[in-house]
Amino acid sequence: MTGSAPDLAVDGAGVSEEQGSPEEAGLSPQERRLVDLEQEGEIAADYIEGLLDIVDMDGDLDLDVEGGRAVVAVVGERLDKLIGTGGETLEALQELTRLAVLQKTGNRSRLMLDVGGHRARRRVELRKIATAAAERAIERGKPETLAPMTPFERKVVHDAIAEIDGVHSESEGEEPSRRVVILLG
Repeated sequence: MTGSAPDLAVDGAGVSEEQGSPEEAGLSPQERRLVDLEQEGEIAADYIEGLLDIVDMDGDLDLDVEGGRAVVAVVGERLDKLIGTGGETLEALQELTRLAVLQKTGNRSRLMLDVGGHRARRRVELRKIATAAAERAIERGKPETLAPMTPFERKVVHDAIAEIDGVHSESEGEEPSRRVVILLG
């Protein structure tokens, strides 16, 4: 690559709890947490925008807060390279984005990044896999072990299994081979 690329490094000026704008003083803890999560989303969006510029890809960014975490979605056409095989590139990009937020705020982020609706589609698919596996476990009367999954995927499966009577789930193994086991009872 020739020429200089835009600097994606995030400066180390962390934001401490003591700092904050005057309008944030007097917020309840829940309101303060929402402001912090929105800030995480904005930092992440800036980072992703810089990356999209470098790789010359177009995408719109949607920011939200869901389930106590910032959510950044990149929406657009031809974003498959940012997803990668089995979502591997997306997982790596999410971790880099979380590091950018950490560097800027000094706080570890649970930010969720989605690209091209991949995570939303995968969530639906995983719920079907979890339901079918639970039915097999109940029918056969023995535990059902699923294929290795990412932390995001395991969480979706655990949440789906928690809604089904007669089974529960646990994770076993070490990354990257950590998997969900569906148990009776």
